[in-house]
Amino acid sequence: MVLEHLHWCLQNDIKGRVFFASEGVNGTVSGTTENIERYKQQLTAYSELSDIWFKEDETEEHAFNKMHVRLKNEIVHGDLRNVYIEHGGKRLSPEELLQFYQEGKDFVMVDARNWYESKIGKFKNAITPPMKNFREWKKVVDEDLKDHKDKTVVTYCTGGIRCEKASAYMVESGFKNVFQLDGGIVNFIKKFPDTYWEGGMFVFDERRVVEPNTKDELKHIAECHFCGEPTSYYINCHNTYCDKIIVSCHKCKVENDYCCSEQCRKSPKKRKRYH
Repeated sequence: MVLEHLHWCLQNDIKGRVFFASEGVNGTVSGTTENIERYKQQLTAYSELSDIWFKEDETEEHAFNKMHVRLKNEIVHGDLRNVYIEHGGKRLSPEELLQFYQEGKDFVMVDARNWYESKIGKFKNAITPPMKNFREWKKVVDEDLKDHKDKTVVTYCTGGIRCEKASAYMVESGFKNVFQLDGGIVNFIKKFPDTYWEGGMFVFDERRVVEPNTKDELKHIAECHFCGEPTSYYINCHNTYCDKIIVSCHKCKVENDYCCSEQCRKSPKKRKRYH
């Protein structure tokens, strides 16, 4: 299936990243409207994948440079292979989450993403654990969230994938009332921008970030590393020996040659491609 899928994508100008595992498939790809429609038909032709949920955005050009298809032990590596997805939190629709906020319901919103994702955007009043990667989720639940076991908890992530296991681990750890945002942030901000999502949404493609809000007070929650101005954009330092993730406005990224410091600007090992 992996080899077939890669070959089909290369033949049909589909670019991106797709991961297959015994748990299912997850990926992000880009292509023309016509090719993406064909892609959806091709993928759902497999009986095992007939119920796949496609979340779509328009963009002016390819959001990726290459096509990768991988076979993995876990869709998202989190040391959670022994967690049962069927134990996952109850699915909460964007409409229901909006109602939670509007009615002032007593609940705890928990971000299941990494620190650099939540730094530029989050739900109102959400707990944003400083995770470097998803493998730290167990520690977060066991140590940082243990006082919330008897409360209503809602987990969220970009597209809902990480929350399948993140919420299941919480349920298996004794949390009493766990929900997962169905379809993730993507699903919510498409329906309800300018409400309870603050800032931009980190994406793992060439766009870097999606900014759904038009209200000034909701556009940005982060500040530029260099000048302190509000922004939702980020770069990886172009010194490949450093590769530090930096929140930066567009003006400062150019002025600093996409680097975090003078030392990195002088590095002989810098990325050649500029975003």
